[in-house]
Order: sequence, then C-alpha cells, then structure tokens
Amino acid sequence: MLTALSIRDIVLVDVLDLEVRDGLTVLTGETGAGKSIILDALGLALGARGDAGLVRAGAKQASATAVFTAPDDPALIDLIAGKGFEVAPGEDLILRRIVAADGRSRAFVNDQPAGVTALREIGQALVEVHGQHETVGLLDWKTHRALLDAYGGLSPQLDGVGRAAEALKTAERKVADLKAAAADAAAHADELALNLSDLDALDPRADEETELAGERALLGAAEKAMGDLTDARASLGGDKLSRNLSAALRAVEHARTRAAQSGAEGDHPLLVKLTAAAEAIDRTLVEAEEALACVDAAADAFDFEPGR
Repeated sequence: MLTALSIRDIVLVDVLDLEVRDGLTVLTGETGAGKSIILDALGLALGARGDAGLVRAGAKQASATAVFTAPDDPALIDLIAGKGFEVAPGEDLILRRIVAADGRSRAFVNDQPAGVTALREIGQALVEVHGQHETVGLLDWKTHRALLDAYGGLSPQLDGVGRAAEALKTAERKVADLKAAAADAAAHADELALNLSDLDALDPRADEETELAGERALLGAAEKAMGDLTDARASLGGDKLSRNLSAALRAVEHARTRAAQSGAEGDHPLLVKLTAAAEAIDRTLVEAEEALACVDAAADAFDFEPGR
C-alpha cells in the first residue's frame, strides 16, 4: 500500500509531501490545480518515462519518492529479491527517481541503485493505474494467466504443475548429462580400441624393451661411428693405397729385372735387397687390402639407417 509521496521540483511543484492513509483517498481540484502533476510524479517514481520537461524551471533536478508498506506478497518479495535488491522483513519499500535538467535520470530501491526497467517491473506489481489515457492492467497479456488462475482458485494445481515442470527440467538435464557421459565413454572406447590395435601391430615380446634400449643406444652412436670409419678409410688412403703399393711393387720388380739383365746373379747383394724390398711391399699390400676390408666390414656391421 502507498503511504507517502514526496515531490521536489516537478513541473510547477517545488515541494510537496503527501501522506496517504488507509481506505479511499480522493484528489480533487480545479483544472490546473496540479492533480495530473501528482500522478505524473507517482508514475515517475514507479519507473515511467522521464525527461527534462518534468524539471521545474530554474531547478537542477526533479525527484519523486514513493513509500509503500513492507512487502508481504510472496510474488513481490521474490521479484524484488530476483532483481538483486535487499529489503529487510518489515521494512518499508521506498522507490525514488531523480531526473536531471539535462534529461538523465537515476533510480533507487531503498537507496540501492536500480535500473529503470527493474523499477518499472516492481512499480507495476505495486500500483495499477486506470485512466482514459493510461495502460489498463487487464490489457497486459502477461497478467492474464495469473488472474485466471487466481479467479479459479487453482493455486494447488498451479503448484503441482510447477513442481512437475521442475521435475521435468531436472530429468531432461539428467538425460542430457547421461547422453554426454555415454558419448564420452564411446569416444574413450574408440581410443582404447585404436591403442589396442597399435599394440597388436607392434606385437611386443618379452624382454623386447631391453633389446630395443640396446639397439637405440647403438643407433645413437652409429652416425658418429660411421663418420669415424670414413675418416679411418680416408687416412688409409682407400683404394688409392692399394694402387700405390701395386705400382711400387711393379717398380721394384722392374728394377730387379734390370739388375739381372745387367749381369747380377744369384746371391748378388743388389738382387737380395731388391727381392727383400719386393716381398716387404707385397706383404704391405696384402695387409693394407685386409685393413681396408676390415674397416668396410665394420661399417657394414652398424646397419645404420638415417632417420630410424
């Protein structure tokens, strides 16, 4: 119930504090006495459209404050709480609206800042205005169902439907959660199946990990070892060493032939030394070829595959 209305600097009214008592209150007066201004001020406090035209000439701002008895309607209490306002039990409900001279406005519910939309919704739940040019509450389709339910005394059925609807929503959420869990389980099963397929393809054996560790260590050293063997072969001269030793052996053999043709025979010191030189070169050639073969065999033993 409205108990008081305070008006400051609205249109022609500079200060007005109006107390409303129980029962019927009637505002009477001649045309231009300010009855409409009082109603406009009440509408402003209840969230109606406000503009700079409401501010009294010369004033910085206009304000309207409507005081109501403590809310006792559960729907109204839920609406106020749902909008985020705190009203202590037994505390009057105070709606206040301020409009500045530049048209900007501010709204408050029990001195708590509020949006105009929230103020309007609370105001509509508190006051219903009937007039020639006012919105009639019965024409607001959003109120029809509640009015019909109240008229038919259907509160118990309405509560039952509400509980059933909430139970349905809970069941739907549970079904959605179960479907999501089933989808996750199916995805996990597919992942496990793929992993098992990979394991089957790998065909792991007992103690294979130890073997693989050894092979991995060997492969890690293989690249550098192959480089070392390449350097060793290059240092030996590679195939060029065999060709040089063969050429040296042929040269010594030619020298020994020339010495024999010149008259040296049998145990002649020159033939003996040339023969010893030829034999030494021949042994070196054999050992050099054997050394190169051993280096190549060692390289082949690594079985190195780049990128493995």
